Amino acid sequence: MPEYGRHVHHLIQHAIQIEDREQRNAAAHAIIGIMGNLMPHLRENPDFKHKLWNHLLIISDFKLDIDAPYSPPLRSELDEKPNIVPYPQSFIRQKHYGKNLVDMISHAGKLEDSPQRESLIILLAAQMKKSYTAWNRSELNNEQIVQDMWDITDGKIKLKPEMIQFTEPLPKENTHQSHGYMSKKKRRK
Repeated sequence: MPEYGRHVHHLIQHAIQIEDREQRNAAAHAIIGIMGNLMPHLRENPDFKHKLWNHLLIISDFKLDIDAPYSPPLRSELDEKPNIVPYPQSFIRQKHYGKNLVDMISHAGKLEDSPQRESLIILLAAQMKKSYTAWNRSELNNEQIVQDMWDITDGKIKLKPEMIQFTEPLPKENTHQSHGYMSKKKRRK
């Protein structure tokens, strides 16, 4: 445990070599005080003293024979590997749109025909164009959005390219002016 520093490790190695049990216990209590001062953020935990005693025994490689106020951890528990976290595996052909947007498009394809569905599809198409332009430098035409929406929903959404409404973002050179900052050229004048 390098976070305690080599001096604490040397103190623990010295405490292991102390032959008198009472002196060894007193040294262990003093080392715990030092470790607590070195790690003040551990005090926020309700079992912070228990954790310090466990760290003391782990650093000593369980060679320190003391009367600890807490039961020592088992070496077998420390050697156990944690369980593997299962990550969801999903394949998205159009990764530039993102999984959430693709899921919303798939869900919109399952809805019944209604004016709300049509407006949702138009909003999703506009978001598809925004997502594409955020990750790619090339301009995406509306026909490609219509085709991608067709592919994602297996032909359940039929959209016309002229239905897609998209407001263009400000050009990058004008971003400072939109925030109220003046460019260097304008300040000099």
